[in-house]
Amino acid sequence: MRIETEDWHTAGEPFRIVTSVATEGASVAERRARAMTGEPDAARRFLCLEPRGHDDMYGGFITPPDDDGADFGVLFWHKDGFSTACGHGTIALGAWAVETGRVAAPDEGEATVTIDVPSGRVQAIVRREAGRTIEVVFRNVASRVIATGIPLTTSRGDVTVDLVYGGAIYATLPAAAVGLAVEPRHTTELIAIGREIKWAMDAHPAAQLEDARLSGVYGTILVDDLGRTAGGADGSGSPTGPHQRNVTVFADGQVDRSPCGSGTAARVALLHERGLLEPGEALTHDSIIGTRFTARVAEETADGVVPEVTAMAYRVGTSTFELDPRDPLATGFSLR
Repeated sequence: MRIETEDWHTAGEPFRIVTSVATEGASVAERRARAMTGEPDAARRFLCLEPRGHDDMYGGFITPPDDDGADFGVLFWHKDGFSTACGHGTIALGAWAVETGRVAAPDEGEATVTIDVPSGRVQAIVRREAGRTIEVVFRNVASRVIATGIPLTTSRGDVTVDLVYGGAIYATLPAAAVGLAVEPRHTTELIAIGREIKWAMDAHPAAQLEDARLSGVYGTILVDDLGRTAGGADGSGSPTGPHQRNVTVFADGQVDRSPCGSGTAARVALLHERGLLEPGEALTHDSIIGTRFTARVAEETADGVVPEVTAMAYRVGTSTFELDPRDPLATGFSLR
């Protein structure tokens, strides 16, 4: 086995891009279902787990699109399998597609990269100045609130949880409700309660969607409310709107270093429904490491709101991973 990768990060969250792993299926959603066993899953483990990756690695296999309406497709993966959506990965893929010439882009202006993902068709709008990418806007699938105020007894007390869909289903609640703050010093405790809530809510009836491939809770979003921005009055240039810090604990204890793209989309849907994100306003969304996304409602549809999340991705480097046939750790390992 010999696999070449190009690694990027979006707001600190890794994204390992792979173009050489073959997948099968008539659509990206079908390719995901079929990739869960066989060679694609072996390649995922090989690239994601130690000693070639780590428990918080993330990446994607580039696939053909579902039809001519998209530039390409992608199967997103993490240490526990294949996800249905990934906003930070879509942002990285937009920058990568323009950087590599896969999608043509002007030196001044913007280019739209259209990508088929398991949850639907998304876009990365790549903005350029002087021949350089300056930011990428992730336009997600329609996102919606599924259920609110669900009571749950946890090891850290009784809480109420909201379930929101942003391409994947998230359970979300204030970090203060479990006696924590979204700070690096609380990472171990945030992981533990995030895992606990995810698995407690995974089989909840509200988390079972008509398309079973999208059912189940993908992660837990724990939030600190930081008030509201005042149109850049704080010197950050942030737009007027709610300001929050979050950590998304997804899969089985994986921590998103970024503010989480699809998770941010879910937060936009929830804040919009509660009247806390008005037309023309943006959510300023910070991560546990202090990086930032901004997000807004781009459109209201019968299926929910269409969020747009703005951020930037950066190229880290390239790698060629090889398997020595004598290596007893060919399938990788995880300590989490």
